Amino acid sequence: MGEQRNEVRSLDEVLAQAESLIQPFQERARLAEVEGDWLLENLEDIKKANFLGLTVPVEYGGNGFTLYEFIRFQEVLAQGDGATALSIGWHLGNILGNAETRKWKETTFQSLCEKIVRQKALMNAVASERATGSPARGGMPTTKAVQQAGGDWVINGEKAFASMAIALDYSLITAELGQSGQIGQFLIDHNTPGVKIKESWDSISMKATKSDDLLLQNVRVDKEALVSISDNKTNLPKGWMLHIPAVYLGIAISARNEAISFAKEYSPNTLPGPISDVPEVQRKIGEMELELFKARQILYAIAQKWSHSQELRANMGSELGAVKHIVTNSAIRVVDVAMRIVGARSLSEKNPLQRYFRDVRAGIHNPPADENVIQQLAKRALQ
Repeated sequence: MGEQRNEVRSLDEVLAQAESLIQPFQERARLAEVEGDWLLENLEDIKKANFLGLTVPVEYGGNGFTLYEFIRFQEVLAQGDGATALSIGWHLGNILGNAETRKWKETTFQSLCEKIVRQKALMNAVASERATGSPARGGMPTTKAVQQAGGDWVINGEKAFASMAIALDYSLITAELGQSGQIGQFLIDHNTPGVKIKESWDSISMKATKSDDLLLQNVRVDKEALVSISDNKTNLPKGWMLHIPAVYLGIAISARNEAISFAKEYSPNTLPGPISDVPEVQRKIGEMELELFKARQILYAIAQKWSHSQELRANMGSELGAVKHIVTNSAIRVVDVAMRIVGARSLSEKNPLQRYFRDVRAGIHNPPADENVIQQLAKRALQ
């Protein structure tokens, strides 16, 4: 690992680099569909391209990306592989969130940022548990942290859905502090004794995220590892979560591209030319374009609002949720229409559309859930 600091690159430069990875990511996904191990190779390319520091503040050697720039990157990367983009989005998003709020002790945040830039360290926030479901619904973690006489903490628990678990250097985990009802966030080095990975990921969607379980067995950390405390009642909006719909938008764009390529090339002997000349096929292509247009407009309008209006962020929760709902469901519709254009061939294991179909469905289960978004919008209207 080098000790050099990243040069600040323009958004166009970063997007061009990301575009160069689309084809190799797609090819790996096709070849490794059964094994589900292409994530590790993709992560190596991401590290070589110095993408891990894109949202690290410039003063700590990163690129200082805003939310708008971050999700533009996510959309492009997801066109290569949605699972890789979603996984790396947790790393980049959590760093961006803390860069915006600076809730951690600054020396702790600086130290992590410099490890990301200089040592290519990879991190993720791991909060979900099978007993509590999504932390977005307000469940108290069953993972416990007990403070010792000298100030150290001992942590025990089991976390689920730890994307990139086998490749992580650090996890930001949640635990109840004793019996206090308070939730602490701990930054844990995966080299710490007692941190183990339990292979459990068997999802047919986003298979390559390798979101296995993270076991914490008498993990002892010093008091500096506790980076924040909350009461589980205050839930401020997190703009960086827009990386989720951006990923599904990228998947939908790849599905659109696949369907259009097929339509322009496939010419059955019942027609004088390719099926792209058929009015019904053109209508379906137009439907995809309209869905993508609507999704991109709302996604980037709200991202720009977040990036340029710090004063408004505290009241943007329902808007962020609406964006996730609209974009994710639009992406699902685009993939569905793309498969209707291609027909039964889209269900072939050799066809990437069947993977896009499986992967894009995962968006429904990423937070916030559709029903929560609708309820939040209704409450806002009633107020």
